[in-house]
Amino acid sequence: MKSGNGKYRTGTQPRTALKAPVDLKSVRKKKQAGEIPTQPNTRMLKRREFFMLLVFTLSLFFMLYRVGFIQFVKGEEYQKKAYSTQTQKRMINPKRGTIYDRNGKGLAISASVDTVSVNPNGLRSEVKEPEKLQQLAQKLGEMLEMDAGDILEIFYKNSRFEYIKRKIDRDLGARVRNYVIGELGLQSIYIDEDSKRYYPNGSLAAHVLGFTGVDDQGLAGIELKLDATLRGMPGKIMNEVDVLGRPISFSKERYVEAVDGYDVFLTIDETIQYFTEKALEQAALNYNLKRGAAAIVMNPNTGEILAMASYPDFDPNDPDAKPDFVDDPDWKGFSSIENTNLLWSTVFRNKVVNDTYEPGSTFKAITAAAALEEGIVRPETTVVCKPYSLAGHTINCWHAGGHGQQDFAHAVYNSCNPVFVQEALAVGIDKFYSYVRMFGFQKRTGLELAGEPTDEEYRNLWHKNPTEIDLAVAGFGQRFQISPIQLATAYCAIANGGNLMKPMLVKQISDSNGNIIQKFEPQVIRKVISEETSRTVRTILEGVVSEGTGKNAYVSGYRIAGKTGTSETLQTESEGRYVVSFAAIAPADKPEIVVLVVLDHPQVEMHLRSGGILAAPVAGKLCEDILEYLQVERQYSEEDMKKMTEEVYVPSVVGLTVKEAVEKLKAYNLNYLVEGSQDENAVVTAQTPRADFSVPRNSTVILYTEGSPQDNMVPMPDLTNKTVDEATATMRSLGLNIRIKGEGTALSQQYEPGTLLPKGEVVDVEFMLLIAD
Repeated sequence: MKSGNGKYRTGTQPRTALKAPVDLKSVRKKKQAGEIPTQPNTRMLKRREFFMLLVFTLSLFFMLYRVGFIQFVKGEEYQKKAYSTQTQKRMINPKRGTIYDRNGKGLAISASVDTVSVNPNGLRSEVKEPEKLQQLAQKLGEMLEMDAGDILEIFYKNSRFEYIKRKIDRDLGARVRNYVIGELGLQSIYIDEDSKRYYPNGSLAAHVLGFTGVDDQGLAGIELKLDATLRGMPGKIMNEVDVLGRPISFSKERYVEAVDGYDVFLTIDETIQYFTEKALEQAALNYNLKRGAAAIVMNPNTGEILAMASYPDFDPNDPDAKPDFVDDPDWKGFSSIENTNLLWSTVFRNKVVNDTYEPGSTFKAITAAAALEEGIVRPETTVVCKPYSLAGHTINCWHAGGHGQQDFAHAVYNSCNPVFVQEALAVGIDKFYSYVRMFGFQKRTGLELAGEPTDEEYRNLWHKNPTEIDLAVAGFGQRFQISPIQLATAYCAIANGGNLMKPMLVKQISDSNGNIIQKFEPQVIRKVISEETSRTVRTILEGVVSEGTGKNAYVSGYRIAGKTGTSETLQTESEGRYVVSFAAIAPADKPEIVVLVVLDHPQVEMHLRSGGILAAPVAGKLCEDILEYLQVERQYSEEDMKKMTEEVYVPSVVGLTVKEAVEKLKAYNLNYLVEGSQDENAVVTAQTPRADFSVPRNSTVILYTEGSPQDNMVPMPDLTNKTVDEATATMRSLGLNIRIKGEGTALSQQYEPGTLLPKGEVVDVEFMLLIAD
């Protein structure tokens, strides 16, 4: 057979039929309809493969990058997160350091207490029934004196740690522990040891100590200023937990011990602080002080602060309690912004450091020191006290018409303003203000308490570009302001021979084992005046007390130097702010203390508003109490001995009110002690000694508003070999009076030791000088 090309084919294969012509249009339509499969395009295939490879490579690189980022960059963070979900941590509060007085008496201590907390998520997995959770809340509410609803709300929080009640008594904590762990076997309620700040003496030294918050953080006073020192380092308890926060059985609990804070020893003396606060409290009651009072006692030789008091005060154990002067039945304390602001502006305010005032005539000691140091004046220099005219102003003495011609010492005794105008002008503007700065004014003292004005704030309280009239009134302490701590520090320089000392409030810092971490030594800032000038000023100021405006600060047997001060600062067009003060140095010949008392706006009659009338007796009595406590022996002058042996007849005060009786006894130079009701309107029903009985001046009359002398007997002490001072103090402590005969040491006494005598009885005691050949 022939093939299609005209040739013959060999073999047995059959012939195929001839193909029909292809209809390209129909084929194209069938392809489009999908009836005929298309052949793959090689180029497109290669593109797809490349794209897929690229996506795979990029994905691989991204995954590697994320793994590296997580491992090397975020690894530690994620590990911590994972650890935190598997670990429960409870903080252990360290024991806050104790604050002691200079003699080691605790002023602020931390007592051991317990704190109750809960893991709400874990608790709900332990106690699944709502009724049982409610019963638990009810029982804990009864034990902790809390609302059960508040506790139940805590139980349902989405949290792994919440406080239920903090700082509860250890006995109560033990009862709670026995119930939730011992009886119920719960693992999600914790009773951990904690500490609570406690001030054993209540309000004593409150403005120095300050107080702490619920987290034991210092909020005021030394507690705030030395918070980092006192606080310590917290510890922690860590244990493994499951996803619900429940402790894993048999897991090991890890314990990091807390590090207790350091102890702080202050320069404050607890007893002197007590004397100072009581003196201010009594003054506030006597004079109805509208803006409170301040007092400070310093050791002039070291700069140590022995006492610092501000009135009104507060109890740091309950700092947001309603003050006595507030009449608000809806008082909310720290829960109210208004109440909180009131507390900080009144009872929390340390007037010794935070407040400023015009010093008035107490500043005349500074002017006198500058004039004496510059050789402008001597104590015996003749001066004239009469109205002085300057720049259209006339400056008068407080005494009508002035004191006329006198020596400079007596001008200080009489507190003559015109004389100090002349002395300030003689010193000159530049030198006067140089002494102002040298004595430490216009600059903060750097005391370890918050709230003292800054240097700039102090400078703004003075004349910026002083003129002669500014200098003139500054010479007697007017038209500028200072703080009590500044003036007391300046008086220390006058007392100690001329050295300005840095005020000290902290004596040392120790650990709980008594090892001294840091000790603070007295620091002399600069020499201000010579020892001779210091001695001269003290002698003049002693005359102020013995025969000048400070007579009411006189104390028999103790040489006290001091200066009175009275100032008025215009607060509004209709009302001025009166401040009366007294600064004292004692003993004048060998100073051991400087005392400053500032009484702010006493509500008394105008003619009584003076430092000599109101502040001097407060400061004098305070000096007496402190010097007796420090066992400074009295040195009686002939005049003192004469006054002590002078006799007066006791007036009859039975039937009078306490107020009337006290006024009458004071007129006779007699002291008093009330037995029974202290109300000034209470009626005196009996007295000892009896009326018309002759007693030594300054004896004490016992006034009875309840009971009788027979109900108030005391044993006669043995006074043998005691000095006049010792015998007087012993008798006074028992409420007995002493009639001194002779001098030296006690040789005999009117009654045998142990004899029962009514308080107020007068006992004759003979003294004799023992002179060796």
